[in-house]
Amino acid sequence: MKELLFNIGEFSRMTGHTLKALRLYHEKGLLIPHRVDEFTNYRYYNSSNLDQARIISMLRSMDFSLVDIKTILENYDNDSDIITVLKNQKIKIDERISNLENITHRIDSIIQKEKPGKNNLFDGQFHVEEKTVPPMLIAGLRFKGAYPESAKYIGKLAANLRSNMCSPPFCLYYDGEYKENKADIEVCFQIKKDKKYSGINVRRTKKTKVLSLIHKGPYEELSRSYSKIIAEIKNQKRTMDLPIREIYLKAPGMVFKGNPQNYLTEIQICVRKNGDKNEDSV
Repeated sequence: MKELLFNIGEFSRMTGHTLKALRLYHEKGLLIPHRVDEFTNYRYYNSSNLDQARIISMLRSMDFSLVDIKTILENYDNDSDIITVLKNQKIKIDERISNLENITHRIDSIIQKEKPGKNNLFDGQFHVEEKTVPPMLIAGLRFKGAYPESAKYIGKLAANLRSNMCSPPFCLYYDGEYKENKADIEVCFQIKKDKKYSGINVRRTKKTKVLSLIHKGPYEELSRSYSKIIAEIKNQKRTMDLPIREIYLKAPGMVFKGNPQNYLTEIQICVRKNGDKNEDSV
């Protein structure tokens, strides 16, 4: 019995793939027509192509890329072979779902804050205040990296200092701008006794005049509080000096992360009048 062949229009109807998709699959080597007329370049498909098209539809519905689909078609022959691939794809999808859920929570949080009567960009539960920070004996561990890496270095510093710590952890930021990577950061604790530690900078700071603002909420929303405090510095016609200090008054623990909405972070920015030199230093 002569094998049935289907032109691209018929095959499109039978598989639910558009003509554009079928041509793309041909170009990418995913679905090669049984025959291509050498004079007209018309594509003709057979029953084996039909099975391939259905497999492609199934894999596309599982969010596999065309590159992944080609690899699967070329290297796997039966259902048992593909189980590992499907498990790995499930892990990737679960991770994306988790990331998307985090994004929706952040969007919901912003929507709640922007409702009438709620805080806007320059309003808040806490207010900018000027204070003088007294001299302190501190121990610091400086590194360059991404901001979330601070937690790892705080843990490392705490493990070295142990009972000599006498303050919440804080970070000193030596860059004037936000950096996604290679940020110049020093994690610190105030300490009781002047002791030497390998790789840790122990020193006494000077009295420092700062503008301070306490931020309540997740670290991802710190930019809102930075907007408020920097606007206040500009309004007062003052200049901010580095490093910027963030003190983690209420932060996630090593085991229990707590509710990010309840985190408390004090931002301290060293300030001086425009044109003046600030002799105070962290």
